[in-house]
Amino acid sequence: MSLEVLTYPFLFVAIFFEVFLLVTFLSAPAKTRRAQTLSTKTPNIAIIVPCWNEEHTIKGTVDSLLALDYPQENLTIVLVDDGSTDGTAKVMDTFIGTPQVTVIHKENGGKHSAVNLGIEMSPQAEFVGCLDADSFVAPDALREIIGYFDDPKVGAVTAAMSVHEPKLWIEKMQHADYIHGITLRHVISSLNGLYVTPGPFSFYRRDMILSVGGFHKGHNTEDLEMALRMQRAGFLIENAPRARVYTKTPKSIPALIKQRTRWTTGFLRNVIYDYNDMIGNPKFGTLGIIMLPLGLLANVSGILMFVVIIAQFIINIVKRYTITSGVPLSYTLMPHFTEFSWFYVPLTALLVLSVFTLTCGVAIMLLGKKISKTPGDLFIGIVTYLFLYGFIAPFWLIRSAYDLFTGTRRAWR
Repeated sequence: MSLEVLTYPFLFVAIFFEVFLLVTFLSAPAKTRRAQTLSTKTPNIAIIVPCWNEEHTIKGTVDSLLALDYPQENLTIVLVDDGSTDGTAKVMDTFIGTPQVTVIHKENGGKHSAVNLGIEMSPQAEFVGCLDADSFVAPDALREIIGYFDDPKVGAVTAAMSVHEPKLWIEKMQHADYIHGITLRHVISSLNGLYVTPGPFSFYRRDMILSVGGFHKGHNTEDLEMALRMQRAGFLIENAPRARVYTKTPKSIPALIKQRTRWTTGFLRNVIYDYNDMIGNPKFGTLGIIMLPLGLLANVSGILMFVVIIAQFIINIVKRYTITSGVPLSYTLMPHFTEFSWFYVPLTALLVLSVFTLTCGVAIMLLGKKISKTPGDLFIGIVTYLFLYGFIAPFWLIRSAYDLFTGTRRAWR
C-alpha cells in the first residue's frame, strides 16, 4: 500500500474545513457582521503599547495611534517600556508632554506584566486595547471595532491583521497567510469560535479583564490564554474585518520558525495542559467542538503529511534507481520528456484533492483581501505560500512537538 493513502483522511478534513469556511462566509451571521457600519459612539478608550527593544518601530506605532479618527479627550495611549536594553526608552520619552500619551518605564517582567500595568494606570477607560510596538493602525480602525461592543456579552474584539509593507518573498508569503487569517477570523467569529486575541489591536472590556484576573504569561502566548479564559467565563470574542492593522514580520526562515514555534507551543500547552476541559465540550459551541480539536489535529497532520511526502519521495527515487539500474543513461533521461503531453500527467486522487484544497485556500485569501479592503498585490504572496509554506511549516510543528514532550522552554525572542 502506498504511503500516500495515509494523507487522505487529513486532506478530507482540510477540504471539509475550507468548504465549511466558504459556506459559512455566505451565512446570515457573517453577512450581518460585514454590513456593520462605523460606530458613532466614543467611549473612553485606553490603548496599551507594551514594548521591549523596539527603538526602530515604536515611533511609527505611536504616530499611527495619534492619527486615529477618534476624539482626543476620550483616547489615552499608554506606552509601557518593559525594561528595554536598547534606545526604546529614549524614543518613548520624546512623547512625554503629548496630551494623550502616558509613558511608563518598568523592570522587565514579560509582556503580560506590561499590559496589566497599563490597564491599572487607565482607570478611566471603559475599553482597553493592546497594540504591539511593531504594528501600525489605519485611521478608521478604532471606529470599526468599537461598535461590536454594543452586545454586552462581547468581551473582546479583534482586528484584521496584515503585513506592513512586505518586500521580501518571505514577508509576502506571510502577508498571504495573514490575509487568509482575516477570512478565517471573520467567519469563525460569526460562530463564536475564536481562540486567540492577537497582540496587534485587540480590544477588551476593562471590567471583563479585571473580573477574570488580568493577563497571565500563558506559556508566552498571553493573548491566546486570555481568549480561552474569557470564553470559559462566558464572554464572546468578535472580529472587525475592516479594522486594518499592519504588523512587522520575520525576515528570515529561522526567525519565522522561532516565532511560529512559540505560537504553536503556546497553543498546545494552553489547550492540552490548562484548558483541556474545553476540547470537544458542547458548552463552548464551535470553539470546543470544532476549532480546538481541529487545531490539535492540524499540528499532527502537518507533521505526518510532511513525513509521508519525504518518505514517498525517497521510495520513488529508490524504485527508479532499481528499475533503471543497468539501463543505458540515454534511455532514462531527457529524451523521454522532449515531447510533453498532458495525457501522461498522473491524475491521482491525491493530486485532485490537493489541487482542490489549494484552490479553496486561494479563494479564502482573495475573500480576506476583499472584505478587509487591504491594499497591495497578493500574487507573489499566494505563489510563495502555495509552493513554500507547506515545506517550512513542518519545521516549527516538529520543533513545537519536541518542546511539548520534552518540556523545553525557549526564549521569547
